[in-house]
Amino acid sequence: MIQVLVADDQDILVEGLKMILGKEGDIHICATASNGKEAYALCRRHAPDVILMDVKMPEMNGVDATGRIKKDFPQVKIIVLTTFTDDEFIYEALKNGASGYLLKDAPPREIAQAIRTVYQGGALIPSEVAVKVLDQFSQMARGHAGKEQDPRAALLTERETDICRLVGEGKNNKEIAHALFLSEGTVKNHITRILIKLDLRDRTQLAVFSIKNDL
Repeated sequence: MIQVLVADDQDILVEGLKMILGKEGDIHICATASNGKEAYALCRRHAPDVILMDVKMPEMNGVDATGRIKKDFPQVKIIVLTTFTDDEFIYEALKNGASGYLLKDAPPREIAQAIRTVYQGGALIPSEVAVKVLDQFSQMARGHAGKEQDPRAALLTERETDICRLVGEGKNNKEIAHALFLSEGTVKNHITRILIKLDLRDRTQLAVFSIKNDL
């Protein structure tokens, strides 16, 4: 059973998520919080597997709460709930360790699948907000222009560098496999080895690393 904590200060959204996810046999909402401070405190008490984290909350927002929670409870996966107007928070939340973003008006099936995806170690950047994420990454990359490349980048083979570049462009495994004439399984194995080699947590961190180092 996947234990989920919902952090949002809008009661109607919380109740809606409780109703939607309550129908899933493998998902259980173990707690709810109305701000980032509560979410942090409840992590110690309930040990959730996944947090659905709103961005804009009183006392402590979702971006700051994500950073604090990932520092002290690194095993917890965090999905940041967003709207199209929240794009200025995208990069900061991902940098702080969020596994991805989910639009608040996403269909119930998509919400449940998103929880399962990050619980299994995957990253989640829906196509609706991927362009904004990549734009934030690109701005960040331009800000690092001329700076020394991370020495870990030199550990990558040519094939691994190609895969990193495509991950940085927002491509999924199927698209990478098509571009490089590989099987999806081979791409998945490459990414697993790359994450280990670079000591990165997930695909989202790899995308940030790739663009930051201009791979």
